[in-house]
Amino acid sequence: MEQEHRYVARIFWTGDRSVGTSGYRTYDRDHEIRADVKPAIAGSSNPGFNGDGSRWNPEELLVATISQCHVLWYLHLCSINGVVVTAYEDPSEGVMVEAEDGSGRFERVDLHPEVALADEGQRSLADGLHGEASQLCFIANSVNFPVDAEPEFLVGDGPDGDVGVDGARMAGAEPRRSGRG
Repeated sequence: MEQEHRYVARIFWTGDRSVGTSGYRTYDRDHEIRADVKPAIAGSSNPGFNGDGSRWNPEELLVATISQCHVLWYLHLCSINGVVVTAYEDPSEGVMVEAEDGSGRFERVDLHPEVALADEGQRSLADGLHGEASQLCFIANSVNFPVDAEPEFLVGDGPDGDVGVDGARMAGAEPRRSGRG
């Protein structure tokens, strides 16, 4: 049986410089994304479109959302299939093409999960679960461009290892390509 879920977000434009949108360069693209009691997300447009590069733009949020949905499904599938993941990082990337008229569209999003496993013997199953996560991801199922996951697996001595945001590898871990393509 299908079940409907609703999600609400509110955008507050904060970029008025006291003259509104009286000219293309007279206003900032800054805004806040809010939902219920959650912390606001500082948003803007891409710097190439007169935005503030220190704030999240919609294109980055789309790529992050796809990656976030994938990791949540992947971790769920690993947990119910006995695969022990000790760390996960995904330097994902989206490719958008801008048309001559200024419109644009995403051509693809590529996920590159770096997954640390507690046991090398789980690598084959762990790899297969990425495909299942891709099929189950609500967001990937809702976009009209391909989303591909090309995982890399690391095996270490357990949860003390780290695949951190600075790209540091688990101590003593050897990277192993999944062989998917």
